[in-house]
Amino acid sequence: MNLTPLHDRIIVKPAQAEETTKGGIIIPDTAKEKPMQGEVVAVGKGKVADDGKMIAMSVKVGDVVLYGKYAGTEFNVDGEEYLMMRETDVFAIVNK
Repeated sequence: MNLTPLHDRIIVKPAQAEETTKGGIIIPDTAKEKPMQGEVVAVGKGKVADDGKMIAMSVKVGDVVLYGKYAGTEFNVDGEEYLMMRETDVFAIVNK
């Protein structure tokens, strides 16, 4: 992907929706919920504070993050689905 987000925005590749439940029941496409987890694939330089100083980003490329159900804007690049969101839309970084 050849995109660089501006300011405090990040681009996330959402995780795949679950195909089956833990009990083995297959979930139809109409009942699948949007994933609320994904991998960060690009980050902006950070937010500029009121005093003009740059506030560095807390997330980095490769981090797996949790975000809100309706966070970000969906878009497609080369047939792949991505989300563009602000860093403040991220709830947590998943520790490995």
